[in-house]
Amino acid sequence: MMLVVFKSAPILKRALKVKQAMMQLYVLKLLKIQTKYLGRQWRKSNMKTMSAIYQKVRHRMNDDWAYGNDIDARPWDFQAEECSLRAHIESFNSRRYDRIRDAEFSPVDNCLQSVLGQPLELPEDFRYSYELWLEREVFSQPIHWEELLGYQ
Repeated sequence: MMLVVFKSAPILKRALKVKQAMMQLYVLKLLKIQTKYLGRQWRKSNMKTMSAIYQKVRHRMNDDWAYGNDIDARPWDFQAEECSLRAHIESFNSRRYDRIRDAEFSPVDNCLQSVLGQPLELPEDFRYSYELWLEREVFSQPIHWEELLGYQ
């Protein structure tokens, strides 16, 4: 919303002249977010930009980016949307980073180094029969190098 308040649309339109596809896509995404608040006159005078947004940016079924009416689209009337967004972010952060209350939302450690570095408690019977297990499961099994290396 601050992009609209500080009139970033002309700067973003100039950034569209850079011939780099990813930059153009992200600039068009930023413009798409703002078009609802820029007013009917801006949309009428920048139809080429509106067409580029329509062609290159993914849309949702309930998007109202191109049909913002001037009564509802006041740039300074964005507190409700920002409060809702802030509530969703705080809810996510409290679930993700605060004390874990629910096992369903507990963070998962995907780092190979830290997972392999954790101590693992093995059962007593495994410790006593380790050599037997090695012989049975590792050394006596034939190694199919073609399958292992993918030369099938």
